[in-house]
Amino acid sequence: MPGPSVRFRGVSVALGGQRILEGVTFDVAAGGVHCIVGPNGGGKTTLVRALLGQAPFTGQITLEGVKDPVIGYAPQSLDIDRSLPFTVLDALAVMNQRRPAFFGRARKDRAAQDSALKRVGLADKARSLFGVLSGGERQRILFAQALIPTPDLLIMDEPTANLDDEGSALIETMVKEISAAGTTVIWVNHDLDQVRRAAGAITSISRTAAALELRP
Repeated sequence: MPGPSVRFRGVSVALGGQRILEGVTFDVAAGGVHCIVGPNGGGKTTLVRALLGQAPFTGQITLEGVKDPVIGYAPQSLDIDRSLPFTVLDALAVMNQRRPAFFGRARKDRAAQDSALKRVGLADKARSLFGVLSGGERQRILFAQALIPTPDLLIMDEPTANLDDEGSALIETMVKEISAAGTTVIWVNHDLDQVRRAAGAITSISRTAAALELRP
């Protein structure tokens, strides 16, 4: 069963008296990969935050087709004190389980966490300190946690921005696999070559929204 479709209707956001988004309207098809592109400061991340309920907006955002969908979110970065003495598994516990991380990993979450680390090629880093990982490795962890549990809707805000070519290709392949299995993907991406390869539809956001034609 495919994930939800997403409908944006007249979505506007003003922050600090400044209009960031104005009347954004477009549709995201169920089970597809929909990439969002546009200039820096154009409102792409603000739109994602509105979708996640993290930014106040006017207009409507509706998810249709799946009741109470599981939503996964992979941010571009995470503001964590890198001097904290916790491991990659601790980081996953903080991000993915309701049980306090200082009690350790919940038994029911262990298999999914181990599988997610394996999928992003970091199974051998499970007990490494999160703060000593490279920027690309931390980015893979942020992507991995978005897959726990398997999401109906996966929202990604430039998850390949800090990755090398190998890591970027890995994420691209996984996104295609996830979408083929039915997950709806909304992917903010600055790499237009990758967008052309991965996207089923593209919307450009620069305060307002405009559909872009897919070209090889």
